[in-house]
Amino acid sequence: MTSTVSTTDRIKGALYGMFIADALAMPAHWYYNTGALKRDYGEITDYQAPKNPHPDSILWRSSFTPPSSKANILHDQARYWGKKGIHYHQFLEPGENTLNVQLAGQLLSFICARQGYEPNPWLERLVDFMTTPGTHRDTYVEEYLRHFFFNYGRGIKAEQCGREDEHHIGGLALMLPLTIYFSDQPAYARNISLEHLALTHGGAIMNRGGGLVADLLINLLNGEALTDALEQSLQSSASTAARPSILELLDYPDEIVVGRHFSSACYMDQALPATLYLAAKYRDQPEQGLIANTMCGGDNCGRGAVLGALLGASGGIDAWPQRWRSGLKRPPTLPP
Repeated sequence: MTSTVSTTDRIKGALYGMFIADALAMPAHWYYNTGALKRDYGEITDYQAPKNPHPDSILWRSSFTPPSSKANILHDQARYWGKKGIHYHQFLEPGENTLNVQLAGQLLSFICARQGYEPNPWLERLVDFMTTPGTHRDTYVEEYLRHFFFNYGRGIKAEQCGREDEHHIGGLALMLPLTIYFSDQPAYARNISLEHLALTHGGAIMNRGGGLVADLLINLLNGEALTDALEQSLQSSASTAARPSILELLDYPDEIVVGRHFSSACYMDQALPATLYLAAKYRDQPEQGLIANTMCGGDNCGRGAVLGALLGASGGIDAWPQRWRSGLKRPPTLPP
């Protein structure tokens, strides 16, 4: 079965979906106590500002000491590290994206301007963005970036600075613009997406999970119905992360599936099947799907970027209400 939504609308829907889902989930990011999430924010149906204190924040346990001045990536946010209760995204405004999706936005504008992609110029842009003060206002810099810039600060070439054993779903947001932009060239889109992913998120776990998501997204953007595309991807994937019988869980409450059956944390073996479950369950209710993902807490931003892209690719730009589209602080650059 194929969709009647135009290719252009599917591309717009996928791009807006990943940005919307991340911004919607941002204030509730890494709340593992969903009772506290509801107490602090109610049901999140519109963009909200983050609040301090964040009861589940573990930023106080995180640290980064750059080995040289050229690897300073925390800038004026460094003083908040090591403190309890600090919200990871404390200075972001309603409708603003987390650093991961801001970097995805940088990649998207990069490939749209060039109408193509090359890894080394992209890495130069990444380094410039992260080492220039004031490019973003996010307090939290994820572990993969700290690893990358620790190596970079020691003089290692940028193309060799990524981790070789990554397993966090947030990394998939960094490849989605490539998958979407080049989706009319399926083999190239898949290959270039995984090559790009490996610059920061190397290893077999990311490669398998990234390949599954790339295949699924490409099929959706080329008109396949979501349930059909999902079944095909699960059958053809060798990823153990995709093996659980996701389609058999759709009648269970979300908080049972995402939180008990699968962890709501960021690790691929749990987060990816949780995301695919939400995509299957809310294939005809994309707006409610992003709300449900947000309210499940945990790494809802990492799951959300993937979920938003999948549901948007399936339903097109009209899957997303106008209030969400217009409320984004930095909407995605659209391909020419």
